[in-house]
Amino acid sequence: MEPDASTTNTTLPPHSSTSLRRTRSLVWEHFTKNSDEDHKANCNYCGILIKYLTGTSAMKTHLMRCDEGPNKRLKRQRSNSSSSQTVEGQVSGGVRSSPSYFKFDQEICQKELVKMFVVAELPFRFVENESFIKFLSVLQPRFSVPSRSTLTRHIFILFNEERENLKKFLSMHCGRVCLTTDTWTSIQNLTYMSLTAHFVDNNWKLQKKILNFRQIMGHSGEIMAKNVEICLNEWDLNRVFSLTVDNASSNDLGIQYLKKRLMSWHSVLLKGEYIHMRCCAHILCLIVKDGLKEVDDSILRIRGAVKYIRSSPSRLARFKACAEQEKITYKGLVCLDVETRWNSTYLMLEAALKYKKAFDLLEMQDNKYVEDLHKGKGVPLESDWNDARLLLPFLKMFYDATIRISGSYHVTSNIYMKEVFAIGRKIRKYQENNDIFIRSMATRMRTKYDKYWGRANGINILLLIAVVLDPRCKLEYVNHFIDYLFDDDQANELKLKLSSSLRSLYEQYQGIEEGSQSNHQVVQLDDDDDDDDDIHGMSFYLQTTGRRFDAKSELDKYLKEDCEPFIKSVEFDILNWWKVNSTRFPILGSIAREVLAIPVSTVASESSFSTGGRVLDPYRSSLTPRMVEALVCTQDWLKGSSFFVFTNEDFEELEKLEHEILSPQEGTSLTAINLDD
Repeated sequence: MEPDASTTNTTLPPHSSTSLRRTRSLVWEHFTKNSDEDHKANCNYCGILIKYLTGTSAMKTHLMRCDEGPNKRLKRQRSNSSSSQTVEGQVSGGVRSSPSYFKFDQEICQKELVKMFVVAELPFRFVENESFIKFLSVLQPRFSVPSRSTLTRHIFILFNEERENLKKFLSMHCGRVCLTTDTWTSIQNLTYMSLTAHFVDNNWKLQKKILNFRQIMGHSGEIMAKNVEICLNEWDLNRVFSLTVDNASSNDLGIQYLKKRLMSWHSVLLKGEYIHMRCCAHILCLIVKDGLKEVDDSILRIRGAVKYIRSSPSRLARFKACAEQEKITYKGLVCLDVETRWNSTYLMLEAALKYKKAFDLLEMQDNKYVEDLHKGKGVPLESDWNDARLLLPFLKMFYDATIRISGSYHVTSNIYMKEVFAIGRKIRKYQENNDIFIRSMATRMRTKYDKYWGRANGINILLLIAVVLDPRCKLEYVNHFIDYLFDDDQANELKLKLSSSLRSLYEQYQGIEEGSQSNHQVVQLDDDDDDDDDIHGMSFYLQTTGRRFDAKSELDKYLKEDCEPFIKSVEFDILNWWKVNSTRFPILGSIAREVLAIPVSTVASESSFSTGGRVLDPYRSSLTPRMVEALVCTQDWLKGSSFFVFTNEDFEELEKLEHEILSPQEGTSLTAINLDD
């Protein structure tokens, strides 16, 4: 007679392998018996087969380790949640979590709201928008939305907090500071001056921080210099390495005033002789504008043709039809240039040349096109297109150079003179060209080139030293191009000035007064030294052989070492190289840290004007100068490090702005642009 189920259950041994006892374990909530395999079960999460012949221990072990199981999922959730969240509810054989709870803090939420308004450049009235208030109430009903006046007050509080934070950061990370400054006239017809600090921090990262964006009472160099002095005092910055300004003649007087003040603070290097940096992009612009005078009429006719097709949708449609008939595969648009910006002229000509056949066909099919253009200079001639084709290599050379040297988030001081050398070499080659048009244009450009870079006393030695501190180039590279581009007398003068300035700068950083003796020193050993102090006989060896022990300086060792290989396809991180090698060259490392921070264009200051123009748009023209400064500076500080991650929209805006670089008249300030913000 078979026993009943109740009798069987009461007499089972503790380790029985029967299925009835096995199914009572909670672990079976996560496994399914396999119908094809005896004593095996499938994991409900990953599907793997687990044996359970002697019990469920193997199943429990797998469940704890399963990558798809509840324990691993909970760990991932915990790692992604904030520390303020609390998780409750654990069940044996698996873990179930209750909803996560955040600790609400009105002050923190309000501060983040203020930051959002500053960084996103939102109008203050938006905080009182009904839809926005409703949205916030859904997110957090307990949050009390501040009024416009409260928001304004807290923006000033945030500005002062971030200012103090930056002050502490500068005191810890900034030795000598490099500056850029420029002026801008707002929609209110008020003049603003931007002052931006550039330095390499203790982690060898290039930093750019707007220090001030304030109203001034004029554009003169003296006003600029006195405001820079006030700003430096406010920030406790009394050691200035360089000041980069545009090429306006009024800035020369301002630099002289500032140099005297800095010398009275005993904070200048090399007697302050090279503190003045002229914006290289501005100089490139002036050279190009001189060359373009050769082809003014040709450019005017091509510009007229582009203007015609861009003036209405119907005209553009007819032009596109002509392009399709000519089977032109290029899909880019022909954009009308801004006459005062040569870089936009380059982009217009580059695109227009690709559509030359379409313009020719339009001339035959559209009488209105011919009539309109004949009111001006007429339709483009074949010679105009040929001139544009010959002009493009010139413009591309300067366009590419301008893009490379106009950054403020990467080192540019070490490439400045390399670009100058390359442009000088190409202009010289173009002067030897068989085409009279090319020779004539190159000659005009050479005249302007020599005005700024063709004289030994017109070159800032610190920018040559920056190339020497590039371990791929060093002194031999610089001397080679000096010999190539200058006559013998000028070359010898410039090389001597470079060598002496490099030594003087090294000695100043080493703590030796300028003009002191060379660092090559002979170790003198006293004849009366006790032999016990010279157990290895070095004194005896040096005295009897007449040999000397030369203590070579870091500078000599660095210059004699082989250069780093130049690999065209690999981007060289010069700051990282000096970070690694500053332990071998601590004095040179200190020099490199400040020389490599020099900005060679005023793009950084001009980018703040782009922000200022958005902050002070026609709808916010009532903002006070104090509020404008708070918004512009705080936004810059909140963006943080130079490795701020841009969105796709930012990159598109960046590309658009890069096409609008640098095209002022000689002696005037640059048009506001934004390359890096």
